[in-house]
Amino acid sequence: MHASFSRTITLLRKERGLSQKEVAVSLKISQALLSHYEKGIRECGLDFVVRIADYYNVSCDYLLGRTPDKSGAMIAINDIPESTAQNEGGRSSGRMLPVLNKKLVLNSITVLFELLQRCNHDDLTTEVSSYLNVAIYTVLRSLYAADSRTPAAVFAVPNALYQTAASAALPLTAARIAQLAPTALSGAKIPSLLPDELAKAYPLLASSLTNVMAGAEARLETVTQCYHQTTKA
Repeated sequence: MHASFSRTITLLRKERGLSQKEVAVSLKISQALLSHYEKGIRECGLDFVVRIADYYNVSCDYLLGRTPDKSGAMIAINDIPESTAQNEGGRSSGRMLPVLNKKLVLNSITVLFELLQRCNHDDLTTEVSSYLNVAIYTVLRSLYAADSRTPAAVFAVPNALYQTAASAALPLTAARIAQLAPTALSGAKIPSLLPDELAKAYPLLASSLTNVMAGAEARLETVTQCYHQTTKA
């Protein structure tokens, strides 16, 4: 069973404001068994996957982490809207993978900064922007460092210090964001991260954000699994 299954069925229940007891009665299983499924303690059979998919009116592919779309639809490049006006009236051209990921990332950043606008907290906006700036710089530097035509003087931070500085900057900025967030979100009217509410708040962009989150979590799960395998060795 996919690792996200237990988390997904828990979120679906909470989205609908249902208790474990109510869902268990409807699905004709014990509350203890449902609790085990939601905590990932036990794996269910495929018949239960189909039953709970019908109960919540979502696809089995969504429950099994194969798509972040509840209907089970797989994302198509031309179904993703552009978050900027630069390509208005036309379709994106070029190789599919870069164009697809560009749309997903740009749309997600649009949602992110719209949320920051609602928070109205300058320090938080500055830290989030700094985090993204360093991440983009790090990728660009890694790409262009491999190009022999790129002179070292292009980069202000010398190579001897760059890796250490970059490795320290992102976690420090992330910690600062986490520190500022409670104050920034206090009283701010932002939609919750539950899929239905996100889709209502950002009907054109929510699918991009959920796809980016799913991709990030898949990568993080891989890293976590590698760590566990290393520690067991």
